[in-house]
Amino acid sequence: MTNPHEFSRRGILKAAGALAAATRLGSAQEHAAPGDTGPRTSTIEDRDRRMQWWHEARFGMFIHFGLYSVLGRHEWVMEEEGIPVAEYQQLAKQFDPKPHAAREWAKLAKRAGMKYMVMTTKHHEGFCHFNTQLTDYCAPKQAAGRDLAAEFVEAAQAEGLRHGFYYSLMDWHHPDGARCKTDEEARRRFVDYIHGQVRELCTNYGKVDVLWYDVNWPLTAEGWESEKMNKMVRGLQPDILINNRSGIPEDFTTPEQHIQASAAPWEACMTMNDSWGYQRADDNWKSPKTIVRNLLQCTRDQGNYLLNIGPKADGSIPEESVGILTHVGKWMDNHAELIHKADQCKARNSAFAQFTRQGNTLFIHAHYWPGETLAVGGLQQKVLSAKMYPSGKAVKFEQEEFRVRFVGLPAAAPDPLVSTLAVECDGEPTQDMTAIRVNRKREQV
Repeated sequence: MTNPHEFSRRGILKAAGALAAATRLGSAQEHAAPGDTGPRTSTIEDRDRRMQWWHEARFGMFIHFGLYSVLGRHEWVMEEEGIPVAEYQQLAKQFDPKPHAAREWAKLAKRAGMKYMVMTTKHHEGFCHFNTQLTDYCAPKQAAGRDLAAEFVEAAQAEGLRHGFYYSLMDWHHPDGARCKTDEEARRRFVDYIHGQVRELCTNYGKVDVLWYDVNWPLTAEGWESEKMNKMVRGLQPDILINNRSGIPEDFTTPEQHIQASAAPWEACMTMNDSWGYQRADDNWKSPKTIVRNLLQCTRDQGNYLLNIGPKADGSIPEESVGILTHVGKWMDNHAELIHKADQCKARNSAFAQFTRQGNTLFIHAHYWPGETLAVGGLQQKVLSAKMYPSGKAVKFEQEEFRVRFVGLPAAAPDPLVSTLAVECDGEPTQDMTAIRVNRKREQV
């Protein structure tokens, strides 16, 4: 089935512009139908084996970097502004990132508590960061004179991070990128080109942890020969994880700019402002508190959170991104275990908090600190003890039929981002909010 929210890689589709944006991009089929049905190139059992590290990682960094970074007006600038190919490709002469810029990306990712990184090796603009024998339109031949994908891999490995390659199937530069839809000879040439580049990415860079396809316009999975392509990938990289955007489900789904849990493994990818690529005028930055809340929501429902940075043309990270992720990292210094070792959590109802769980311990993460008393309604289990996390300071509590009140708390939030209580219960924590509404005694009229 198709997720109606997954239309583009361009940023948040705000309500007022959603229809126009969908018209520009075409149908949601551009992104593959998420879900857990249809053809795939591995068994569920093998998927679960390969994904064990990914489930524990929970938090990753997305990097959108390309010629669009030179202009600083969004990664879709080539299409949004109707820039001719001949004009746009001249940007390669101005694209000269400083050597090993990716090392700063990797250090920031590690500092933020992230466990893996995914970088654009070819975005829709068609420019390749890797050393490809199939086109001269790549960084080693026309821009930096270096293999930026190799530098990225080296940087991630140096920080002990897993790494993946983003690769756009849609290509605005290749002469067959659009006519392949109606011209069989063009389709054959273009599909061979795409398969060839995917083979290069899976052959020339050692072990690759993730292959992150994007936008499969204008072909179907059959037209792309996605099953054949992904079987080739798995033959070269037996442990790789593949997302669902080549038109077949594979290993994980990819809700974009929103969090949507599913039965299949899933990863919410989001921007830090409203743009994936560097957009110098975009000042709509998410706060560190919002990012931690998003991470906790993904963790609660056993999903991953892939958070994007858009480096400038020289490879430097916008100061705002550095500041935000540094604050997130300070929170993660004390709470990382609650993210990476979390079980699925059935408690989920609060106007001021998120919940995560480890065994029978419920962690209440208050992003809006209520003050000296914190109450949770509908908890079905008996509370055995409560402590502040990570200090371990005991917290007094009062359990009633419909609520548990934690009392004597600090008037001000102990943590400026999200403050946490660890609540040990006599069973797996669950909530029944309907019971409150139905069974709570009402006054006589």
